[in-house]
Amino acid sequence: MPELNHTRVVVVDDHAIVRNGISFSLLPFDNIEIVGDASTGEEALMLCQDLHPDVVIMDLMMPGMGGIAAIKALHESYPDIQVIALSSFQDGNLVQEALQVGASSYLVKDVAVDELAKSIQLAHRGIPTLAPSAAQALVHTVTAHTPRFGHDLTERERDVLRLLAEGFSNQRIADEMVITPATVKFHTRGIRSKLGTTSRTETVLVALQHHLVPGP
Repeated sequence: MPELNHTRVVVVDDHAIVRNGISFSLLPFDNIEIVGDASTGEEALMLCQDLHPDVVIMDLMMPGMGGIAAIKALHESYPDIQVIALSSFQDGNLVQEALQVGASSYLVKDVAVDELAKSIQLAHRGIPTLAPSAAQALVHTVTAHTPRFGHDLTERERDVLRLLAEGFSNQRIADEMVITPATVKFHTRGIRSKLGTTSRTETVLVALQHHLVPGP
């Protein structure tokens, strides 16, 4: 079983000054060894095939394959290698994409050296790390993409729901909307199915709770 107190790392970035800076900054940490570096995703894959490091620090914005594609390929070929995405960008979509394709952690390039070293050691143990700004961006993105409750109600169903909330009977709803009572029942069944309710009263309560209809 590999020694978790010693972590072998590959640094991937298209800028030599960044690669050298990361390698130099980690020299004081005796339990972290930089075993190689690469300037492209393609080089990273070849290095990992030869060196099989514990952790790869991967820049996301690179020419050629790019960081996202490289993370995906690494994760598929070497699932035991942990990847830390390191980027200047704090875009929630980018964070989400990196994590979805296999990155275990996401850090921004202004990370303190001690925090980077800690994240490398945690990654080797299978513990993910998210930069606070990246976590916040991810939350905003996921929240923005989460459909609002009741979003799939049709316009006719919303009209029926509004009249239900006003206490109208099926016959009165039919008269108001110039449809048949059978059609009202059809729309009501659709509303209950989409809202997950089983009765007229529960449907109205849920609709009021989620502001799908005007309050009394």
